[in-house]
Amino acid sequence: MRRIGITGGVGAGKSEILHYIEKHYYCKIYLADEVAHRLQRPGEACHEKLTALLGPAVLAEDGSIDKGKMAARIFLDKNILLKVNAIVHPAVREYLEKAVKEAEADGETELFFIEAALLIENGYNDFVDEMWYIYADDDTRRARLKSARGYDDDKISRIMASQLSEERFRAGSDFVLDNSGDLNRVYSLIQKRLEAYRWKE
Repeated sequence: MRRIGITGGVGAGKSEILHYIEKHYYCKIYLADEVAHRLQRPGEACHEKLTALLGPAVLAEDGSIDKGKMAARIFLDKNILLKVNAIVHPAVREYLEKAVKEAEADGETELFFIEAALLIENGYNDFVDEMWYIYADDDTRRARLKSARGYDDDKISRIMASQLSEERFRAGSDFVLDNSGDLNRVYSLIQKRLEAYRWKE
């Protein structure tokens, strides 16, 4: 089973590519952000530690962590972000390590994908066999984010500025997939890259 990291800036189209891969290959796909949110639920690995760090004021009425309140708390103190990451990132890594073992044991999974914008920064190069950088030019990304999420230019610029530069993404990756234009061309490149693996109709 081959482990592949999928990374890239906001609006690059990572979700569309993963949807195609999920449809056509014998794979497991994990989105690191979704795993992190799951681990913050009551009774899960991060909930009690985050509540102790941030205080009960970040909890919603049902006892779950309110993402908006947590974001506001982090915004006020950047040191809190470092402490939150120190709780969440190792827990996500441990969860994924267990998921890899389960996928290896099922006898069916040939490809194991992990997706996150922060894979390179969080040291996942040593966790995956290869890192894919999903690239799209700035104009394409901005148009997608305006259309799909309703973001304005200022918000898009702030998010882009907070992420790795194109040079850093490329330097940390083994394969660059240009997702700026025709999806059929992108799909053909994926097929070529994964030609050693079974095709699922």
